[in-house]
Amino acid sequence: MTALDLSSPVAVVGTGTMGQGIAQVALVAGHPVRLYDAVPDRAREAAAAIGARLDRLVEKGRLTAADRDAARARLRPADDLAELADCALVVEAVLERLDVKQELFRSLEEVVSPDCLLATNTSSLSVTAIGGALSHPGRFVGLHFFNPAPLLPLVEVVSGFATDVTSATRAYETARAWGKIPVACADTPGFIVNRIARPFYAEAFAVYEAQAADPATIDAVLRESGGFRMGAFELTDLIGQDVNESVTHSVWQSFFQDVRFTPSLAQRRLVESGRLGRKTGRGWYDHRDGAERPEPHTAEKQQPPAYVVAEGDLGPASELLAMIREAGIEVREEDEDNGTRLVLPGGGQLALADGQTSVEFRDVVYFDLALDYRRATRIALSACQDTGARTVSEATGLFQALGKDVSLIGDVPGMIVARTVARIIDLAYDAVAKGVATEEDVDTAMRLGVNYPLGPFEWSRRLGRTWACSVLDDLHQRDPSGRYAPSLALYRHSFATEKREGAS
Repeated sequence: MTALDLSSPVAVVGTGTMGQGIAQVALVAGHPVRLYDAVPDRAREAAAAIGARLDRLVEKGRLTAADRDAARARLRPADDLAELADCALVVEAVLERLDVKQELFRSLEEVVSPDCLLATNTSSLSVTAIGGALSHPGRFVGLHFFNPAPLLPLVEVVSGFATDVTSATRAYETARAWGKIPVACADTPGFIVNRIARPFYAEAFAVYEAQAADPATIDAVLRESGGFRMGAFELTDLIGQDVNESVTHSVWQSFFQDVRFTPSLAQRRLVESGRLGRKTGRGWYDHRDGAERPEPHTAEKQQPPAYVVAEGDLGPASELLAMIREAGIEVREEDEDNGTRLVLPGGGQLALADGQTSVEFRDVVYFDLALDYRRATRIALSACQDTGARTVSEATGLFQALGKDVSLIGDVPGMIVARTVARIIDLAYDAVAKGVATEEDVDTAMRLGVNYPLGPFEWSRRLGRTWACSVLDDLHQRDPSGRYAPSLALYRHSFATEKREGAS
């Protein structure tokens, strides 16, 4: 099954920001495009807005004037659904309400030809449920574009329970012909991106609710240590707190209130107060004119230790040993299997975040996971009230000697980056095991859909295939609610790895 021929008309129903974006993508690809909106004159306004954007593309040298003129000639507003009768594909981008979408597609089915492909751009509703209103649901598919559609390359091609393979394949190939990068997925709450991305927000909010760190510090650690483009607080302010919470709530409800997807009470209070982010001027941050952006906590300068004793190779943080030597600090090595700790001159220990807490041990400071310890510009450290002041000082000075800003946070298990990445990896394994998507498509979706520095499976391979399960096991022991219980898929993967390594 191949992509739609460029001579085939494509219709977009719903002319808001997303509808206009999808229409522009199809138009620039070369299709005749029909625009329809139930609100009178809205389609004509949308056509004018698209024309203005095409003008800007010409000004920027991304489109020739001839191609712009040809595209404008192919764009036509429609006053009635009947004008979409000759379309080979109709994409819906209307209000996120099941009854509204079902009624629309029932009406479309009476107008278009039997072989017309029908698609929804829903991000939160069930493709199966929307298609259930149709007499012929086999031709119904999800085409989930990301905003802004003309710029972001990812499209989730979602097969509902009744979607024919030929329909899904045609939709996939058409998206690819439009210059997009499609990923195929089954109809599951949140699809790929919105399902697997939940911990990125949830764990940041949980650390905040535990009063372990403020939003500016958590965001800085996620960016400067975790390698994420934006922190969870600034990103949800950009998305809109109401929008982000709505998606979280929808996924949670759709999974029968699974504790792994529980919404944040702190975010709920923010929404209730009307602080929705940039669009209202205030969210987690104050975005009003003249407001000062809060700075992350950064520790004062401390003296580095003269030496450290390395117990083992530090696992995922092994690069630190070479960096410490390059900084002129002596590294004394002790052979210890699976060691992830440094012993400091004062007798305290510095350990990679593993899901345990400092208060459980005598004089231990934890340091957070980094995407790349050489390139990271900030490292988070956590300690409890009983941790020795000398241990905290030596740990801080050590990382400062490596050129890092240091943020001291509260004694929370898994810290910030480690718990977030472990949960993302777990949800990814769970999704693949349940047939939602392939490992390759999950990694592609998370890199392109939410700009993660690595896909979950890429991260898992880099950290070691048992790392995430071990961290979550430790977290689950300290919070037995089920939120951190590793999925069966991750357990199977980890134990299979251990057996293979043992056999070798």
